[in-house]
Parts: sequence; structure tokens; C-alpha cells
Amino acid sequence: MNSNSSNKNNNIANVYVALDNIRSAQNVGSFFRTCDSLGVDKIFLCGITSVPPNKEILKTALGATESVLWEHFENTSQCLELLRKKGFKIICIEQTEKSLMLDNYEFNLDENICLVFGNEIEGVNKDIIEMADDCVEIPQLGSKHSLNVSVAGGIVIWDLLSRKLRRKI
Repeated sequence: MNSNSSNKNNNIANVYVALDNIRSAQNVGSFFRTCDSLGVDKIFLCGITSVPPNKEILKTALGATESVLWEHFENTSQCLELLRKKGFKIICIEQTEKSLMLDNYEFNLDENICLVFGNEIEGVNKDIIEMADDCVEIPQLGSKHSLNVSVAGGIVIWDLLSRKLRRKI
């Protein structure tokens, strides 16, 4: 496991992100940038997901690899087992038969939450989906019913953060 040691730690989140075998290092960099912007506590880079200082990550992260805590795990299940033991709620962002729509999903805003995002082609691995407490999907109106994984990350993380911010007001 590798990790950096710096973090602004000015977030209100208790939100963590796990990337399950993300193929594109540029998507990983985009997650770093989004997680920095939205105050995510930590990113877990799992399986084949690239880790800093990969130049493609650095290209899109624009320095966020230095401000967001991260850790690498050889496999996602190992990461999630550890988080579950620490009391995290595991939520996969994936379209499944049992997934709940994001706009109707009731997050427990006091829980530590780990959002799991999957491979650009295969999505979140089925074994990981089985480990999850819930699966959530983003309502989509277009004909493709597919979003880039880093775009989906921005939508879901912002939705969760905005609920936390509204509660604090």
C-alpha cells in the first residue's frame, strides 16, 4: 500500500472514494481534482487503477495528488473489507436491477461512506456489488444511459456534499 501524507482536511464530508480497476489514468486524475474540490477524505486506488506520479494522472489532477490522501490496494475487495470493519457504508455507483436512483436515495449523512466507482467498460465488479450495502445510479434522460466514470463521480460526490451542506445551514 502506498499513500501520500498531505491533506487540507477542511472538509465536512466523511466521504471516501474507491476506484475499482479504472483503466484511464486521466480519469483517475479527474477524480483527484474533483475529490480535492469537494473535500473527499481519501481515494482508494484498487486493482489496475494507476497511482501517482503517473504523468497522465498528473495531467488532469493539476496538483490534487498532493492535497488528497490516497492509498493503493491490490484488489478492491481487500479495501472494502477493511473499510467495513471500520464501520463504513459501502455504496456502489452502478446500474443494476436493484439499484436505487440517486435523486431518491436517502444517504445517512452521519455515516462514514465509501462510494465505489468501476471500470469504464465493465463497471463495478459483480463481486464488489455483492459486498455493497447499496447500489445507486444516476437518473439519465438521454438514449445512451452511460456517463464517463469521472463525470459520474463528480455528480454523485456533489449530490452527497450538497446534502451535507444544506443540513449545516
